[in-house]
Amino acid sequence: MSVSFENSETKRNVLRAFAGESQARNRYTFAAGLAKKNGLEVIEAVFTFTADQERAHAKAFYDYLEKCSGENIAIDGTYPVDLYPTLVEHLRAAQHNEYQEWEHDYTGFAHVAKEEGFPEISHLFSQIARIEQVHGDRFGLFADLLEQDKLFVSEVECQWMCLNCGYLVTSTRPPEICPVCKEGQGYFVRMEMVPYQMAKR
Repeated sequence: MSVSFENSETKRNVLRAFAGESQARNRYTFAAGLAKKNGLEVIEAVFTFTADQERAHAKAFYDYLEKCSGENIAIDGTYPVDLYPTLVEHLRAAQHNEYQEWEHDYTGFAHVAKEEGFPEISHLFSQIARIEQVHGDRFGLFADLLEQDKLFVSEVECQWMCLNCGYLVTSTRPPEICPVCKEGQGYFVRMEMVPYQMAKR
């Protein structure tokens, strides 16, 4: 089956995805503010890092709507409202939402796009679905660490990095105060969770 983009369900799905990614970016930015307020800058960084990737997803979807520029497109959709008092609740909600996009929304949108004759858009939905799985895994990992009171405690010695200045320490827990930049423990993260870490030579 091949249909024009103008009359396709794929057009509406692309707009749904753009709206969803845009809202996720804002939700994560708001959650990052709560994390900072609670002195958990490492959780703030997780949310802001993911929020920026959601912005990139939104842009990728939005670019496919260029031929619709100037239109107002009516769509229906459901979007989560996640206003919780605790960071664990925010992390779990984010994990659920990311898995929803991975397992259901974008997987289904990819199938529709392929059926309607838009293989490039189908591929984009499939690729971003896989990224959303990684996002869900990441949020789930940090939720686990918070729930188990292990965000700053390791059962074995490991290397920790201060996200503010880059100070490294090997211990079962990072210091309460970074000896270099004097920021609190909330900036520390296990080295294996640091983006852009160099492979061991």
